[in-house]
Amino acid sequence: MPAPQYDVVVIGAGPTGENLAHRAARGGLSVVVVERELVGGECSFWACMPSKALLRPLQVLAEARAVAGARASCTGPLDVPAVLARRDRFAAQWDDASQVKWLEKNGIALLRGHGRLAGERRVTVTGEGGTTVELTARRAVAVCTGSRAAIPPTPGLAAARPWTSREATSAKRAPRRLAILGGGVVACEMATAWRQLGTEELTIIQRAQRLIPGYESFASEMLRDALERLGVRVVTGTTAERVERDAAGAVRLFLASGETITADEVLVATGRAPRTEDLGLETVGLTPGSWLEVDDDMRVTSVAGGWLYAAGDVNHRALLTHMGKYQARVGGDAIAARATGRAEPGGPAPWTPHAASADHGAVPQVIFTEPEVAAVGLTEEQARARGMRVRVVDYEIGQVAGAALYGDDYAGRARMVVDEARGVIVGMTLVGSGVGELLHAATIAVVGEVPLGRLWHAVPAYPTMSELWLRLLEAFGL
Repeated sequence: MPAPQYDVVVIGAGPTGENLAHRAARGGLSVVVVERELVGGECSFWACMPSKALLRPLQVLAEARAVAGARASCTGPLDVPAVLARRDRFAAQWDDASQVKWLEKNGIALLRGHGRLAGERRVTVTGEGGTTVELTARRAVAVCTGSRAAIPPTPGLAAARPWTSREATSAKRAPRRLAILGGGVVACEMATAWRQLGTEELTIIQRAQRLIPGYESFASEMLRDALERLGVRVVTGTTAERVERDAAGAVRLFLASGETITADEVLVATGRAPRTEDLGLETVGLTPGSWLEVDDDMRVTSVAGGWLYAAGDVNHRALLTHMGKYQARVGGDAIAARATGRAEPGGPAPWTPHAASADHGAVPQVIFTEPEVAAVGLTEEQARARGMRVRVVDYEIGQVAGAALYGDDYAGRARMVVDEARGVIVGMTLVGSGVGELLHAATIAVVGEVPLGRLWHAVPAYPTMSELWLRLLEAFGL
């Protein structure tokens, strides 16, 4: 019996795989998506949606308590069961039926099972009971398998049954004592959530000297201060050398500093690894377990023939859902354009898809702590390392009328990093309540390379927090 054939085979049905499949199908191609877990992937069920559903009620409560008149009405305790129930609704009770219907509506086939490459344009899918189906892709195979939590080889850590981001976002109750290894986004967000959802003792253990080390140092300091005000203990400059879980279920972490921390659960938030360890990469000359290097059209550069694509976390360019979806749009459009003969770069017809460029230096990200941390582009240090003649402008967001109305004694800070040679913004960092909603304007300024003189004519409405833009430009001297 001949192998089922499709124009495009997509391995992985997370947001990246869904979007790439949609763009290819929209371009007139037949597409099948292979998924071994839930359609919707990590973001829908164990990351973005459930984590932000946990955090949003806490933010609302903090914002209400920051406004006189509203503060007096916030007298009761947080309704933890209601918060968890709302989280479960946003995770669709871990049921992917609605996402499957979306695939069907858009003419995309779904094959459940574990997909592995089996040579050029071939994918073997192993389903329940060990049944196998071999698929053939006429045009392209796209790897959209994402990433997983990386568990460090710390003695005893794996045997201690640690939480990863999956357990942290789907837990049914707060552990009384929680230790978190790592000081990045997942660590800070989950510390913010579980400390307020009932964890009595919460400790962050960070190898680096500060939290979120890839951000501006002032953002790290402000976030640490906020976590410590919540009662989170932050230990930096050390890590666990050994971990053990005893017969009673307690976890002990033996730190390089000589301290021992005891917890009921330990969350590992020290980084991500690609989901490529059992993907059949060896059948096409690649190394199992490796990240997949791609060009700006998402084609894997080390595989001849240009038929293998990789989008999202798996290519290690920008490990964020929104960037994976961006790459998926690029990759899906590129596959469709090449398959239908509409164009090749440099060919006689216009090149239809956009080449990915945002993930080289204009990646926006929000940390949904309280206060929020929002950033896009380069930090001051990164810009100087690239040889730019940089000017930095800082401004206290609380001095903006809109921020003062947003919350009494509003505390926040913005930093604008300007490439003086070109007169454009190359980076922006914002810390404060609600600043995530200011980020897209900064992203447009960075991506569009809008000259500061032109940006001065984008008049912000009064009294909104967006008046921050006017104040930053005035501080720059315009």
